[in-house]
Amino acid sequence: MLELTVDEARLVALADFLASRIAAPMCIALNGDLGAGKTTFARALVRALVGDSLHEVPSPTFSLRQDYSGAAGPIVHFDLYRLSLGAELDELGFSEACETSIAVVEWPDRAADALPPDRIDVFLTESSSNDERDVKIVGRGNAVPVVMAIGEALDRTGI
Repeated sequence: MLELTVDEARLVALADFLASRIAAPMCIALNGDLGAGKTTFARALVRALVGDSLHEVPSPTFSLRQDYSGAAGPIVHFDLYRLSLGAELDELGFSEACETSIAVVEWPDRAADALPPDRIDVFLTESSSNDERDVKIVGRGNAVPVVMAIGEALDRTGI
């Protein structure tokens, strides 16, 4: 588990750093309240994965899913905030995306039973400073070594 307090620039740098250490299949579950920084993190992660810091990454709030191609594999960005029925997950191809792609999932609590056991959970909360976020990154299952390696690399390089 990693715990950091970051401003927006460091949050983007953290997403870039994570992107350089993952490949498909991998599920990244972004947890936090409205305004916590989930979309900022997701955009930075997708941009890093596609290798273009200016790539347009619209929020999938209304479409629920956006697909991208990257060197580390296909990327699927989900925003499940408006999800009302579990059956909608099947229509979105959620399970398949988690098994074959880098699945970036905002509001993963809406699909708690469908999340893969091997994943990275990112928890974002507002810090005591309005300009910063507290970030906790937890590896689950096969993702534990990935998070441990990220922690070791962060200790050496800093973010």
